[in-house]
Amino acid sequence: MDFDDIWSYAERSGHQEGQILTGYSVEAADGTLGHVDRQADDTGRRHLIVDTGVWVFGKSVLVPAGLVERIDAEAQRITVAPTREEVKSAPLFRTDRETSDAGYLDTVAAYYRGLPRRQST
Repeated sequence: MDFDDIWSYAERSGHQEGQILTGYSVEAADGTLGHVDRQADDTGRRHLIVDTGVWVFGKSVLVPAGLVERIDAEAQRITVAPTREEVKSAPLFRTDRETSDAGYLDTVAAYYRGLPRRQST
């Protein structure tokens, strides 16, 4: 993983300004995370809220845009850099209020930046 700016989509991700990602499936190299429930592109800290379904007890997780490796618009699929376990272990996302809490967002950024670096595939 290489997080030059964890809150911005990397050029190589395939993200296009104004692209609606709600409903896209989200996958890590080791399996499906869930689907995009909401996206935040109108702030300096762009991110996705991913509904994980049953594998994380029906919770949602906040995934910074910089973790997105690829967006396949045709298949409506997003591939992210961290593994399922790394996402599951990320700081707990409880409510949308946290998306405007600078302390929470700083904690999320620090967590993901602290993960081992891996080569993108």
